[in-house]
Amino acid sequence: MLVGCATPNRTTRVDDSSAVVIYSDEVGYEDRFSNLYNDFRDYPVTCTDDCYPASADIKCESDMQNCQFVGNNPQVNLRAGFTVTWLGHASFILNTTGGEQILIDPVFGQFDWPVNWAFRLAEGFSRNEPAEVGEAKLAQTDAIVYSHIHYDHFNKADIAELGTTPAYLVPLGFAEHFPDRGFTINEMAWYTSKKIGKTSIHFVPAHHFSNRIWVPYLYEDDNATLWGGWVFEHEGKTLFFAGDTGYSPHFKDIKDRFGDIDVCLLPIASYFSETSPKWYRKVHTTPEDAIVAAEDLGCKVVVPWGYGNASWMMGDKTSHSALFRLMKMKQQLNTSVPWVILNEGGKVSF
Repeated sequence: MLVGCATPNRTTRVDDSSAVVIYSDEVGYEDRFSNLYNDFRDYPVTCTDDCYPASADIKCESDMQNCQFVGNNPQVNLRAGFTVTWLGHASFILNTTGGEQILIDPVFGQFDWPVNWAFRLAEGFSRNEPAEVGEAKLAQTDAIVYSHIHYDHFNKADIAELGTTPAYLVPLGFAEHFPDRGFTINEMAWYTSKKIGKTSIHFVPAHHFSNRIWVPYLYEDDNATLWGGWVFEHEGKTLFFAGDTGYSPHFKDIKDRFGDIDVCLLPIASYFSETSPKWYRKVHTTPEDAIVAAEDLGCKVVVPWGYGNASWMMGDKTSHSALFRLMKMKQQLNTSVPWVILNEGGKVSF
C-alpha cells in the first residue's frame, strides 16, 4: 500500500555507449525528442478497395462492432518460454518460464481524471471497462514497462494501484509524471537495457510522438518524453512489443540488432482512414503496415492488438474494423508469418 506522505522516488537514467537519442531540429525545441526517420512517408502497401469484407472467423453483434474472433489460430511450436495475456487495447501480462511477470502498458480504466470526465462528451474517447485482473495476479508483478506517456498507455491511477514493489521501466523524461511515493524508476534511451531476473529488457525505437497536455493545440510538453517499444530477451528467445508506432525503417533496424524476433506484439488500429486525421498513419500502423513490419522484423509469430470491445476507437470505423481489414490483407499479401488472434482476456503460450 502507498502511504499519503511524500517519499522520494529512486530514479536511474539507464545510459551507456549503446544509447541512441534523436533531438528535434526545430528552432526553440532542440531539447525535444524526434523520430529516427521523421520524414518517412513511403508506405509499401495501402488497401484501397473493399478493405472490410465479411469474415466467417469474426462474429459481431452489429456491423464490425462488439465482436469475438471465433476462427482457428495456427499451431505455433516455438518453445520460446513466453506466455502472453492480452488485457485489451495495448495492455499485456507477460510471463516467462524463468518466473518473471512483466506488465506492458497496463491501463485498467479510462483516461486519467479530469480528461476522462471531459472525454465522456466526445464519441470514441471512452471505452467499455476491461475485465479486472485481480489483486493476487497483480501482486506477482516484477516489472512494469510503459511505451510512452499518452493517456491510453499510462494512467496515474494504475501506478497507485500497482504500488512501489515492481521496478518501472520507462522512456527518458517520464519519471516526472510519477508522484513522490518511493517508486523505483528506470528512465531509458533507445537501445539501452535492464535485467529483471533472467530476462533482459531492451528499449527500442518507435515512430510516434508524445504529449500529456489535454487541451488541444497547446505544445508545452510535446515530445518532452521519449517513446518506443520493448524487446524482452529470455534464454536466447525474444518477444517484441512495438508500442504505438507508424511504419518506418526502424523495424529493420531492430531486426539488425536482435535478429529474427520470435514473438511480435504489433498494433493494427487507430490508423488513417476516412474517419481519422490524415496524420494518423504516420504514427499508427495500418493492418497492412503491420504485415510488412512483421516481415521486416522476421517475426516467427504475431499477436495483433489495438482493436477490441474495450479499446478506444480513435480513428477506427468500429471496434473491430482493423481486425476485418487485417484478415483481408493477410490473404491479399499471402504472408507466411502466422498471426494468432486473441479476444480480450485471451492467453497464449509460445
